Parts: sequence; structure tokens; C-alpha cells
Amino acid sequence: MKKKQKVLMIVAMILCLTITACGKGGGNNGNDASPSPSASASAPAEQGGQNEVIEVSTVSPSDQYLKFDEGESFEKNAVYDAYEKDIGVKITNKWVADVSQFKEKVKITIASNDLPDFLLVNATQLKELTEADMIMDLTEVYDQHATEETKKFLTMDGGMQMKTATFDGKLMGIPSSYNPFQFQTLFVRTDWLKELNLPEPKTMADMMTIAEAFKAKDPGGTGTPYGLAVSKNPFNIETGVTGLRAFLNGYHAYENIWIEDGNGGLVNSDIQPQVKEALAALQDMFKKGLIDPEFAVKDTEKAAELIYDNSIGMVFGASWTPAQLVKGAVKDGKVVQEWGAFPIPSVDSNPTLGQIGLGVDEYYVISKKAKHPEGVIRLLNQWIAVDNHPTDEQKVYEFGKDRVEKGNNYWLLSPLRVGKQKDNNGEILPKAIENKDPSILETKDHKTRYERAMKYVEDGDTSMWWEYLISGPKGVYSLVPEIQKNNQFLQNKFYGAPTPAMADRQEILIKKRDEVFFKIIMNQVSIDEFDKFVAEWKKLGGDEITKEVNEWYATHK
Repeated sequence: MKKKQKVLMIVAMILCLTITACGKGGGNNGNDASPSPSASASAPAEQGGQNEVIEVSTVSPSDQYLKFDEGESFEKNAVYDAYEKDIGVKITNKWVADVSQFKEKVKITIASNDLPDFLLVNATQLKELTEADMIMDLTEVYDQHATEETKKFLTMDGGMQMKTATFDGKLMGIPSSYNPFQFQTLFVRTDWLKELNLPEPKTMADMMTIAEAFKAKDPGGTGTPYGLAVSKNPFNIETGVTGLRAFLNGYHAYENIWIEDGNGGLVNSDIQPQVKEALAALQDMFKKGLIDPEFAVKDTEKAAELIYDNSIGMVFGASWTPAQLVKGAVKDGKVVQEWGAFPIPSVDSNPTLGQIGLGVDEYYVISKKAKHPEGVIRLLNQWIAVDNHPTDEQKVYEFGKDRVEKGNNYWLLSPLRVGKQKDNNGEILPKAIENKDPSILETKDHKTRYERAMKYVEDGDTSMWWEYLISGPKGVYSLVPEIQKNNQFLQNKFYGAPTPAMADRQEILIKKRDEVFFKIIMNQVSIDEFDKFVAEWKKLGGDEITKEVNEWYATHK
């Protein structure tokens, strides 16, 4: 193998001396250990020369946020042209469907065994395609064609996401990764804290005191004050603001994840006694009028209206929550609400462990019939390079042929996209913004966020207030380093595809859980109804799922 690689290197060097195109951009200067955009651009030369274009087919969702430049379409556009020119991969679409119908059409494509060369599937489909022997084992092609940058990029989380795509030691998909280290935060009206002479929340008792004071004193003067904003899907993972997952976490309770039982096995978090304690606290808040009595019929936006109009001054939410709060915080160009971001308080002396996911829900798979699987890995390499450190010329991948931001979202045209599993925003951005020092910025995301925050800090552009609350010296990101340093988070211990019983019974169990939890919170039934729910959960399939999960865990510890 080493001899073969030497021969290939010599041939590549000779080609570079005789073909002018090889010299474009200076190559990677022979330094393979230092990934760069030019390194990814030289990949086709190493794999047969840039004149050798290979074709790969896929399927694409037509997103409403994607706006084509005049004369361009999914058939012909600047992004596809750039991939063909830079890495020698021609992209074609077997079909294009509206984003609202895309997942359903993927199901039909799988059922009819009419796969393109590669496509995006969910975890259940990944398992089914593997068992049906319809997709390729990527172990070798990934090892041979993924750059060192790509391999490092996809294992930033310690390799957990790659493990979720591995079956019997075979890599069957590429995780469509995102950062799992996203922590919920408690947002509180700090102007009201000052007005009412209240301390910042450090414990759940503090949070309750603040909620009761906001209710009793009505600092917003609306006549309809409440303590905490809650919406109708409070336990849903997609409820990034007005949810209650973080509230549960403050009581050391967790929403539908698998945690260690202390005896070498796993148990489901939904049926643990800590959940009962958290529900009792929520029921008490509801009885005291600290929660909007109509929360169960309000979606996030409707529930947030009480925040905008000064009826509520406290809410749990994801890191992007300030982008929602700005709708009420800034009026007519002036900041009229002051908000602070605080770690999730704890009910006792033990620190809160924020619940986080695995950072992957979907996977790119390659059909067993694909003629050029290496082309898919080239697309992966190129995306990682141009999304994280693009040259000026490579901005075409984000903005289109004119390489200027105009709201077209051309990045949605890239058919294979993976996100960073970790970032250092918390270490870099608060310092850079506080000291007005852009020299320490490292990534494209750093620079974009810094520029937005500086528009607020230096130019008084209040439309960027939200970015300052996310990235500034006392913003959301400033809380993250301490959380990560002390490992104050809890990740799902089960990372396999849904088990048979899970696929069959999970939806029923979640529906039953939400029904009982809502009744408890709204004081329609006694808190002891939780114990009945636990017994019913077990009978309705919970015990069978637990058995299957532990059988999996026994071979994946």
C-alpha cells in the first residue's frame, strides 16, 4: 500500500509540473497536516486530474428561503458549477420536492428501491437500509478519501456521532451533525429585578420568589401578570423557548432520555421520582397563578406575546432566545426591556445538569449501486472547508456567483452539509466584544457575530440588541465555558436506532405522558396520578423498550 501511494504521489507531482491548472492557488504546499481551502480544491488532481469529472446523483428539498439568481435553478446554478470546477464532482438531482413533502417522498423512494447515489435519511431509515443491504459500507471509502480536516471535524464530540452511524463495526452513514452542546438558559427581566430589589436567580427557590414578586407587583403594569412563560408543547425538543425541559433539569429530572440506573443498566428519565417533584412544583405555580391558565392552547409565538406586552418577565430558552425576545425588547429603535441570561438554577446544593442531545438526527447514506462513492466524500470535504474557512472565491458556495450577501441563502444548494460539533464561542466572543478586540476572532461565525454585536455597541443599532445578549460579556455564550469545564450536562446514554418496541410504542407513551403531565400541572388531578402513569407506562410497552435498550447497552458500554 505504501509503495502504491508513493507511485501515486510521484505521478501527481509530474502532473502538477506539466499541467498549469494544478498550480492554481498554490496547492497545499505539501503540508497535508495543515488543512486549508486550497487543500480540498486539490483533491481531484490527486484522484485522477481535474479534467476527470465524476457525476453523483441526489434528491433535494426546495426550500422557501432559497431564492435563485436570475437564470439559475436546481438544474444549473453557481454552487453546482463551483463543485464541478473545484473538486470535479457534477451534481444531478433525481428529483426535487417542496420541503414540506420532502420526507414523505424520501419514504417512497426507499420503498420503491429507487435510491439516488446519496441522500439524507433519519436514524430509523438508516437502520432499515442497512438491514436491507441497500446502502454501502463507507468504512473504506471514508478512510481513503476523507481529509484529515474532515476526520477531525466529525469527531470533535469524541466520536459519539460517528458511533451512531456504525453497525457491527461498519460505517453506514455520514452524520448530518450539529453541536449537541447547546444549553438551555433562564432569561429574566433585569430591569424588573432592579425595580423590585430582587437578587439574581441562583436557586429554584430564588426563581420562585422572583415569579411570585412579578405576579404580585405587576412591574409591567398590564393587570395580567404571570411569573413564567410556558407554551403548549413544553416538553418537545423543538420548543426552544417557552419550554419546561430546563425547569425539569433544575429538579434533576430529564425529558425522555436514557440514564444510568446505578446498577449497570439504563432507565427512562420520564418515570423517575425527580419528575414527580418537578411536576408538583409546577402544579403549585399554576395554583398560585404564576403560569398563564391558557398556556395549554398557546403555541410559542402566542405565549411569547405575554412577554412582549410586559405581562411576563421570565422564560427558559435556547441560546437563540434573544432573537425572539427582541420583538418586545426593542420598540421604535429604543431598548424598552432589559433582559439577563442566567444558568438553570438548582433545587438543591447539587449543580443542575443541563439536558443535551446527541447532535445528530439524520445521516447521508450512499446507495450500494453508486459508481463513484468517493465523489460524495469529496463533497463532504469541500463543504467543511468552504463553510469554515472560505477564500474570497469560495464565497460563491454561500452567496452565489456575485459572492455578496443578498438574502438568497445559496448555501442551501450544497447537497451535503454538516455542522460543527463543538465551538469556542463562549471563550472568544464575550472577551472580543467587551474589549472591542477582533484580533482574537478565529472562525467565520465569530466574525459574523462580533460584527453584529458591534453594530449595537458602537453604532447604537438596536436591531442587533439580541446578538449582544447572546454573544456579549454577560450573554448566553459567556455561561458555556463554566458548564463545559465542570461537565454540568447530561447526554442520552442510548444512541442506537429506535428499537422495535420503541418504533411501535414510543409515540403512544409520549402522548400518554403529556396528557397526564398536563393534567397534573393544571391541577386537574392529584400529583399522585404520576405513580399511576409510571405503572401504565410500563404496561403500555415501556418495560419492553427498557429490555431492548439494555440489551443494546450491554454491547455498547
